[in-house]
Formats: sequence, C-alpha cells, structure tokens
Amino acid sequence: MSLTLTLAVIAGLQPTAYAGPPGGRPDDSADIAAATDVARARVASEVLLDSYDPEKAWFPSSWWNSAVALQTLGDYMLRTGDRSYVDELDHSFETNKGPFPAGERSTDEIYGNFTSRAIDDAGWWALNWVTAYDLTREQKYLDMAETIGEFMLGFWDPSTCGGGIWWNEERTYKNAVTNGQWVRLTAELHNRIPGDTAWLDRSLEAWDWYQASGMINDDGLVNDGLTDDCASNGDTVWTYNQGLAIGAPLELYRATGDADLLAESRRLADAALDSPLVVDGVLTESCDALDRSCDDNQKQFKGIFMRYLMDLADTTGDDRYRTFAAAQAETVWANDRDSSERLGQRWAGGTSAEHPNVFDWRTQASALSALIADVPQDAPGRSLSATMTPDQLAVLPSPGARSAVRTAVEVAATSDHRRPTRVDVRVEAPRGWAVRPARSHVVLRTTGDGTPARATVPLDVTIPAGTPDGSYPLTVTVTSRPGLTWTTRATVQVASVVDFDAGSTQEVAWLWDAGGSGLSQAGSRFADGTSRFVYRFPFPAETTAAEATLTVDNQYVVALSGDGEDWTVVLEEDEEIRDGSNRADHTLDLTPYLGDDKAVYVRVTDAFPADGWGGGVYHVTATYTTP
Repeated sequence: MSLTLTLAVIAGLQPTAYAGPPGGRPDDSADIAAATDVARARVASEVLLDSYDPEKAWFPSSWWNSAVALQTLGDYMLRTGDRSYVDELDHSFETNKGPFPAGERSTDEIYGNFTSRAIDDAGWWALNWVTAYDLTREQKYLDMAETIGEFMLGFWDPSTCGGGIWWNEERTYKNAVTNGQWVRLTAELHNRIPGDTAWLDRSLEAWDWYQASGMINDDGLVNDGLTDDCASNGDTVWTYNQGLAIGAPLELYRATGDADLLAESRRLADAALDSPLVVDGVLTESCDALDRSCDDNQKQFKGIFMRYLMDLADTTGDDRYRTFAAAQAETVWANDRDSSERLGQRWAGGTSAEHPNVFDWRTQASALSALIADVPQDAPGRSLSATMTPDQLAVLPSPGARSAVRTAVEVAATSDHRRPTRVDVRVEAPRGWAVRPARSHVVLRTTGDGTPARATVPLDVTIPAGTPDGSYPLTVTVTSRPGLTWTTRATVQVASVVDFDAGSTQEVAWLWDAGGSGLSQAGSRFADGTSRFVYRFPFPAETTAAEATLTVDNQYVVALSGDGEDWTVVLEEDEEIRDGSNRADHTLDLTPYLGDDKAVYVRVTDAFPADGWGGGVYHVTATYTTP
C-alpha cells in the first residue's frame, strides 16, 4: 500500500510554529499572517480540485454549482498569483460550451453557450467567465459572458412589475438572485468592453428597478423575490442574495463613480453584519442550525457573500469588513476542518446525529471563498504549505500477527519561489513506528510560468505488530528559509474490520479513487455517466477468504479486481431505476480476487450512463479470514 504526501510550497506559515529566520531577527508579523492566509487558501483549493471531474470538466452533478466553484478557483488565482488551475478553467470552457440533453449536465437541457431554462444558472456561468477573462485576458471568455448576457436580456420584461429579469424560461418568478446577477454582470461587461454604453444603460435601469422592487426590506436585508402581485414575498434572507446586492452597486459604482452607489453597497453590507445572518461573529445560513440541513444549493451561498464582501473591503479599505473576513477564515480553519483538510457547511462547527455537518466539494468551495477573502490584496511572493495525499490510509493487520506492516510513502514538495528553494522535510510517527528517512530535503526550481515546481521524496513507514485498532497521525513539518514552516498530517487508520458510511470521514481511508463521483442528499456516494469510484481493501498477507456487503441502489454496476486494472462485473442493475426503490444489501465473495498483495478493489459505475442517474452506495462492510 502507498501514501502520497503533497507539499505545496506556495502558501503560508503556521504562526504558532514560527521561530524566526537564522540570527534571531523576526520577520514582520503582518507578512507571517499574510503567508498563513495564502497557505490555507492553497491547501483548500487543492482539496477542492480533487473533486473536479476531468472527463466532464466540471464538479460532479451540479451545473450552476460548478460555475461557482470554478469562479472560486479563479478568485484564488487572481488573489494569490498562483496559476495552477488555468488549464481546468479552459478545459471546462471548451468541453461544456456546446449543447447537452437533459440529464447530462443538468436536469434541464443545456442549449449551448452555458444557457438553459434556468436563467440564474446562466448568470453564474457568465460571472465565472468574466473572472476567467480578468485572469487570462483571453477574449473568448469575455465574448462568452456577453453572449450569455444577451441571452439573459431576452428575459428582461417591463410588462410585469415594471421590469426585472425572470428567474426561469417559463416566466413564473422574479427574484433577487437573477436580478442581482444581472446588475453585476451588466456593469462588469461595461467596465471591460471599450466604448460601451448599452450595457451601462441596462445596468443602471436594472439597478433602479431592483432598488424600487421591494425585495430590499426595511432592515436592509434582501428577501428572496416578488409575489405575483409584485410585492416582496418576505421569504428567507439568503446570504448569496445579500452578497449579490452588495456586489451589484459596487461594480456599478466603478462604472459611474457615483458615490451613492458605493454608499448603498456599504449600507447593505453593514445591514448583513448586524443581522441574524451573523451569529456570534460567524456568517450563518438559516439552514446551518443544528436541527436543519442545507441542500446542495444552499451549501454554496455563504461563499458568494464573502466574494462580494471581499470586493467591498478591497474597494473601501474598511477595517470592519477586513476584520470580519479574517474572523470567518479563522473559524473555518479552527472549527470547520476535518483531518482530510475538508471544509464543512457550518463555519462555526457543530454537528448532530440527524443533521450532521456536511463536508463535500460544495461546502469546500464556499468555505474557500472565506479563506480567499482573508488573503491581502498584495499577497506575499514567497510562502510555504503542505498537504498529504491520500490524507487517510487504511491498514488491515492480521489478528495476532507478529510481523510488522510496511507502507511506502511519497513526499511531493512544491515551490513557486523565483529562486531555488531548499525545503526540509521532517516526519514524525507514533511511538514505536519507524520512518526512513525521518528527515530529508529537496531543492526546487520554478519555470517562471506561474505554476509551482515539484519534487518527491520516497519514505518507508513501518507499523509495529500488535498495533491496536485506531487512527494514528503521521505528522510532517516542512521548512524553508527565511523561517517559513508549515505542519500537516495524514491519518493511518488501523482497522481489523471494514465498516463505514458513504461520505463519512471513515470512508476516505478506503476510497482509492473518487473518479468524479458525488454525494447525494440521501446519503449515498454515486457514480453517474462516465464517473466511477473505487474502494481498496488491503487485506493481511495471511488472508484466505474475504467478502464485502454493499448497500446500493439505482443504476449500479459493481466490478471486482485484484490489481485495480482488470475488472470483472459481479453485480448489475438491468432496469432504469432512479428513485432508490431497489435499495438493498448485496454480499460479494472477494476471495477469487485476492491479488498478490491480498488487496481487493471494488468499483462502482453507471449501468445507464446516458441519463445522468447512476448507482449509489450507502454503506460498506468487509470481513476476512486468516488461518
């Protein structure tokens, strides 16, 4: 079995571990804090990208959410100068700009140019491509944003409520999100298209209508939309609507220089910070309560708020906004981060049995926006961080075995400093374990293209015989001059049995390849279309027989392998079931697939890849027999 440890030497310090450069002269504390901010954002962005599906060029099974996640990666690159994800942005653009039938990218048909019957979905893609243009200056991104804008313009309708963009093609609802997007987008287009007047006129008209619509209530908070008789519906104040309402007049202020627009942006931000949207200093969605759960859409709302609050903080330099952003980053990092560096839904932390704190790529993207907002505009040019891949590793020792278990570990170090950088690597293991070499170093040289340089160090880890079941940390500290240091860890899970729920922290140790899979609201890990996921069970060398039980539903194909390459299908649904009505436990004999190293691989794919539903796994157990 193997463990890959990735060290990204581009992003920050752990201030508690800072000892100062040689000679005892301390670095400036502000520089240390700024480097820490970059580090956290870098680590979180790497974890987010782990969920990116390179075949579909998106984040699994969410069309508009993918646009917001991609824009978050664009925000990260603009903020830090790291250009690691430019190719993913372009790949997503080129792969997804065409039409798609319903069920392939969204439950809706995608008409082409990132448009569909959901007008707000198109709006998120347009805003993303403006960010891609700002990052790369490639005209095709701005052209696409304008094309989407022209599509949205067709749903501006003064005949109902005096104006406003319809939320959907059926023209059933005028709401805050679509119209907040519209004001922001039209102002962004004006500010980037030389000589424009048309987009500015549309933006000014839309803002005047938005302000007069009644959706902004007397407390300066944005209700969700309008009733059929054009009055505010008084519906939930969601953070993303409030964020768009902050960002819309702010971009229009940049277009016009009208100080009243900037004042309105500040008024809406101040109202939010003094409202129930902030609980004990932490941005909190109403569905974050311990007796509630947020759906897949709501998981990303808070990050959108932080995107536009960051913009306001940059524009005004107001310490209140900067202090608030710093507080969000601190609570996310301290209270809402698991051992795999995943960031959850509840930024203040907290969980309950019936409504657990959720960790997935949507919550990762949202919380990443909080970390990005805490990165100074003038990000430091040199910093240090480390991540570990896989962040959890499972070991199945023989019961009563007298022999130790050895594992190969690879440390990958990364640096973006312009000069050659020596990175020292120190590994600490639990008492009685052995790591060789325990200390090492690499010298990294960047190519100057904005992407970090990488090198690897192989390590050998020995887990002593008789180690009890439990989770054990491998702690890695990386350092480089002048005085930069960062500490991270991986978790080795020693387990005599396999027993986990899909989507849980325990699952990560057994998940060999996520393969573009996603997590459903019902609690399953699912593979749809061309996506897949693979579990690996590293049974002891003495294993003579093994079996696994999977709780599965919908359109599954389950295959087994002894090497992770040659597969045999052992279970397949032959009906197009989409409602979970076939959910059941299935026990599989793994014995014929025990490979040379006694590891067995279990792969789940989609029996009907054309319709976008796929197969889901809820719970997995595996047992084995030794002499």
